[in-house]
Amino acid sequence: MKYINIANTDLNVSNMIMGNMRLTQLSLPEAEKLIRTALDEGINFFDHADIYGKGKCEEIFSEAIQMNSSIREKMILQSKCGIISPEGYFDFSKKHIIESVNGILKRLKTEYLDILLLHRPDTLMEPTEVAEAFEELHTGGKVKYFGVSNHNPAQIELLQRYIPYKLVVNQLQFSIAHTPMIDSGIALNMKDDQAINRDSSILEYCRLHDITMQAWSPYQHGFFEGSFLGDLERFPNLNKVVDSIAEKYGVTNTAIATAWITRHPANIQVVLGTTNTSRLKDACKGAEIKLTREEWYQIYKAAGNIVP
Repeated sequence: MKYINIANTDLNVSNMIMGNMRLTQLSLPEAEKLIRTALDEGINFFDHADIYGKGKCEEIFSEAIQMNSSIREKMILQSKCGIISPEGYFDFSKKHIIESVNGILKRLKTEYLDILLLHRPDTLMEPTEVAEAFEELHTGGKVKYFGVSNHNPAQIELLQRYIPYKLVVNQLQFSIAHTPMIDSGIALNMKDDQAINRDSSILEYCRLHDITMQAWSPYQHGFFEGSFLGDLERFPNLNKVVDSIAEKYGVTNTAIATAWITRHPANIQVVLGTTNTSRLKDACKGAEIKLTREEWYQIYKAAGNIVP
């Protein structure tokens, strides 16, 4: 397992993250096996959100692992708030943020979060309210560090103008089959759809401002449209190339899809959402593989992208 330091923190974290969005699909014994497998593989970072199972996923996590101070010391716990419901609205009010964190802490059976993320941008937010909420949570010992998820550079700048704490993380969708973060930079100055800058150069912004990026849905394409791995109907050439490189390294296609993300010098953490222990182990093997530049670009092109 590779470990990195999240800039402007004292957190030394695994570049693999166990995501807990699907824990409601598991029994308590199955959830415990998954969590302990992650720990055995060297994963020390666990990602949650109060919207996952409407809080049930956090409850299952703490119950399955029988959360106590000894176990807590081995973990970096991160959760997110701000989404009221998938079909509802967003809320970055001071009242909601504080109530959300109190609920998260109760469900996770812990006294503090290492990192709190604002889940998706609330265009109705008052940044001064967010700042007040963060100040109360930090001084009260409930949250050590703060970050965002799915935010662009201007949204981060607006928050950072008022928040007295450095935003240290931005969690974004990124996979071989979902690459807007890098597409426009590679196809710069071309009259092609790939050259459209859809995210205000968020990857470069985060690197310039020492914000650690976390890739969610690392094996998905579109917005929860399924995995591209093994999808020979829509991604025949990509799977052919990935499988060929996987055979070379003696690993699975999951490991290569992971290695493709971790090969980037931005030190992107990979959020693993699987509930399958074997697949989790396969993904972790990817953290140990450093693809060559030729292999990295070969995979990128096989996904249907232009390399001028």
